[in-house]
Amino acid sequence: MSVAEITVTVQYLTFKLADEIFAFDVAKVREILEITTITKVPQTPDFMRGVINLRGSVVPVIDLKLNFAMARTEQTINTCIIVVEVILDGETIILGVLADSVQEVVEMEPDFIEPPPKLGTKLNTEFIRGMGKVGNTFVMILDIDKVFSKDQLADLQEGTGQ
Repeated sequence: MSVAEITVTVQYLTFKLADEIFAFDVAKVREILEITTITKVPQTPDFMRGVINLRGSVVPVIDLKLNFAMARTEQTINTCIIVVEVILDGETIILGVLADSVQEVVEMEPDFIEPPPKLGTKLNTEFIRGMGKVGNTFVMILDIDKVFSKDQLADLQEGTGQ
């Protein structure tokens, strides 16, 4: 979904990665968990921190900061796991995404969301749905279905046996 397709006011869950604020459409968020024991799975990509047991289901936990070429997420009192639904080839995959902290749920009108900046042809910004404005702060609205490539998600499914 591009910015042009955002025609109604949508609620977004905002969260921090380092000093930047990002957001997911709340319709994609299942729940927010306090940090818990993450079991490392051998021979998985670096951005996959491991898996957690979520009510009897194995859920891969992703360090989005590593996927975005940022420093690894360190565990603090505010670190949490945002459990999201990702669509891959018509199938729903449940993932946990590490965040330095969750901020709030905000409503953004389409008029306050701009297209992602054009950063040249070599940089992929397809996963950024738009740049929202909350007060004087820009919020990068992520399209969780496009943050990870199909190959990355396929690797995750193989690594966790899903």
